[in-house]
Amino acid sequence: MGLKENYLKELKKRAAESRVYKKYQLFGLEIASLLGDEKHKSLYIKLAKENNPEKLLGIAKKISENKNVKNKGAYFMTIVKTSVIRHKTPGRK
Repeated sequence: MGLKENYLKELKKRAAESRVYKKYQLFGLEIASLLGDEKHKSLYIKLAKENNPEKLLGIAKKISENKNVKNKGAYFMTIVKTSVIRHKTPGRK
């Protein structure tokens, strides 16, 4: 392999690795994993950033343990939308 091929291989390897820089990102990824909904991980990261991530993680853990819930991500979102966990930032509507 030439130098160019090694460089391109290294870039592909780096792109596949997860980069977590903030605590809320880790919470969001953990929530997505618990719910089996990695497709919407950016949504869970955003929720963790704007809300109480510990409470969100607790809800996700309870839902993940419930075998009767078929769509855990949708159920999680319903719980979050109707709960008091969501808080409004001053100045936002």
